[in-house]
Amino acid sequence: MKISARNQFKGTIVGIDEGAVNGIVKIDIGAGNIVSATISMASIRELGLKVGGEAYAVVKATSVMVAVDD
Repeated sequence: MKISARNQFKGTIVGIDEGAVNGIVKIDIGAGNIVSATISMASIRELGLKVGGEAYAVVKATSVMVAVDD
């Protein structure tokens, strides 16, 4: 796999919350960090995603916000 996004995190799928159209895929990328992504149920099926399977969380963003508490 080659992709332009530089933020790629390999991990283990620890949860898939299925909805009618979309699902939330939760990937444990280590050190207690879980990344969640909302993708279509069609994509979940096409990629063969299953709890316990390996997957990459790929982050491609044009902006990142930073905030602090008052």
